[in-house]
Amino acid sequence: MQHLTALELADWLADEARPSPFLMDVREPWEFETCRIAGSTLIPMHTIPARIDDLDEDAAIVCICHHGARSLQVAAFLERHGFGKVSNLTGGVHAWAVQVDHAMPKY
Repeated sequence: MQHLTALELADWLADEARPSPFLMDVREPWEFETCRIAGSTLIPMHTIPARIDDLDEDAAIVCICHHGARSLQVAAFLERHGFGKVSNLTGGVHAWAVQVDHAMPKY
């Protein structure tokens, strides 16, 4: 598993020569409504086991949560189930708000 900083993820998303990853936000719906990284998809942590077959094992997946702890657990779970291109956003959406998108609400 890779650990990405908010700035590294921003660079990746801005790189038109590199395919964009699947941004999987594992927070709760109320958190996702409060703030989110554009283009991310909400799949709450507790639903991952039931939805694992919906995910592409070959896709680059970046797991996102508030500060990076829940997404780290989800990334490790995905790796244990054969996903080889999984990354965790270190610091989560909070780091994104502080380092990349200063207009994003913080909670």
